[in-house]
Parts: sequence; C-alpha cells; structure tokens
Amino acid sequence: MPADHIRIHQVETLSDDWFLLKKTTFDYRRRDGSWQRQTRETYDRGHGATILLYNREQRTVLLVRQFRFPTYGDGHDGFLIETAAGLLDQASPEARIKAEVEEETGYRVGAVRKVFEAFMSPGSVTERLYFFVAEYDAASRIGEGGGIAEEGEDIEVLELPLERALQMIASGEIADGKTIMLLQYAALHLL
Repeated sequence: MPADHIRIHQVETLSDDWFLLKKTTFDYRRRDGSWQRQTRETYDRGHGATILLYNREQRTVLLVRQFRFPTYGDGHDGFLIETAAGLLDQASPEARIKAEVEEETGYRVGAVRKVFEAFMSPGSVTERLYFFVAEYDAASRIGEGGGIAEEGEDIEVLELPLERALQMIASGEIADGKTIMLLQYAALHLL
C-alpha cells in the first residue's frame, strides 16, 4: 500500500478522561485509485503486554480472575479469567510484563519469551498487545499477588491444568481473547 493512501482532514477529541477518544475525518485512496471520504472514531489506550505462565513438568498454567466492568451485563457477571496483562506505561514490553506478573500473580519470572504481537480490536482501538510466555515453578512465588488495591485491582490467582483451561474455553468459562490465544499457543507449542 503506498504511503499516500490517506489524507487527514479533521481530528476532533471526543474524550480525554480515562483514555483518548478521537473522531477523524479522512480521505482514503481505494485500490482502484478513487478517493473516498470516511469518518472513524479511535480509542487510544496505549499498548500493552500479556503473558502465559506455564509449568512444563506439571502441565499447568497460571491465570487470574478479575472483575472487568465493560463485560458486566447482558448476561455476563463481569468476572473474566485471563492471562496476566497490563498497559506499557512508557516501559518496554518485557519490563512491564515482568512487573505485572509480580503484581497480579505474586510470581517472579526471569526470562520471558515474546511469541507474537497483535492488534486486538483494530476497528476502533489503537492498542497493540505483546504476547509472552515464561515458565514458573513453586520457587518463583514471592508473594500473594492480587494486584494493586489503589488501582482498583482485586485479582484471584488460579493454577489450572492446561487441559482444564482448554475445556474452559469450550464451555465459555474463559472468554478473554488474549487468554484464548495464549492457551492455544501453549497447546500447540509448549505443553
């Protein structure tokens, strides 16, 4: 795609409270060479990182359960089972995910391995998510985890057999996209 396929006409800030919501009007050069005027809203919440901790010997994974208000309602209780994750907040993906693991799970990991990165909701959200894996064992536990209460976190740590976690995807008990992606990665490449 050539670099000259977008002409921005107007950018309007709709909200700059929790994160930044903008409305942009632009012309887009279609594949046939014609120009089309479009308007899109984009939500900029920064980039993030997530990690699946796994124990190869026990064939287990560490996940967390926490309340996510945007998922509350329409038949869902708002509690999601997820991989540990967080926004980068000006840190490198590797440094940030190591800190998040300690805060959320109480485990300290040394080496983390990036397995891929992905845009999670590219129709409206600018976030790029960096996906990592790392091994853990009982000696890696340095605290209780649970998150940072001052940030509204109230996180339960779950250690599950990988097979059970995969069954929980099929049953709908695990419905978080990043977590499903990393559990499937583990099933195919790690355990």
